[in-house]
Amino acid sequence: MSLTYHQLRERSLVRIAGLSDGVFAFAMTLIVFEVQVPDPGPISSEGQLASALAALAPRFVTYLLSLLTLGIAWNAQQTFLQYVGTADRAFTWLQLAMLAVVTMYPFSTSLLAEFITFRLALAVYWLNIVLFGITFFWGVAYASKARLLTDDAPRGLFAVIRRRVVVAQSLYAFGALLAVFSTYLSIAFIVLAQLYYALALGPRIPLLRRTVIGRS
Repeated sequence: MSLTYHQLRERSLVRIAGLSDGVFAFAMTLIVFEVQVPDPGPISSEGQLASALAALAPRFVTYLLSLLTLGIAWNAQQTFLQYVGTADRAFTWLQLAMLAVVTMYPFSTSLLAEFITFRLALAVYWLNIVLFGITFFWGVAYASKARLLTDDAPRGLFAVIRRRVVVAQSLYAFGALLAVFSTYLSIAFIVLAQLYYALALGPRIPLLRRTVIGRS
């Protein structure tokens, strides 16, 4: 009996995790380039340097925003992958689709840093977050349906991740809507929501607490 390509469909989770780590690390490195050292030409005093650094504040904000976004995304994927026992071709492509969304963060971050008062720039950044949520959850749903999970995976894993994604995306959507009043207010809310998920801080809201998995 001849061997078919379909029979070679299993993929190494180690390679998927390794590629993911590389993509996330590269994206995290690129976003810091948006915070550039002030031009030394017009600076001749401490006061002028302080003013130049103060002018960089919006770029520091967008850098923090994206660092938190990428950190949360990386943790979400790594938390999920530890419960995946095997991977097939479809699952691999779904992970690649998710990583393609991750590679868009440097662009959306740069756009927001350059036009931080523009609602459209914030909308593009928010769309980046939405696309990650969709592609990440798509991979989770497929792995659960295709029985790629390990035998020791928690029975409620899919439900917990689904609830986490829905609540997180709802918070991000609310934050994006705040741009109607101010893009700074919108960004501040999104950063606070991200800090909650990243550090498990903030008020003890039962619905949010139930969505926090893999805090360590």
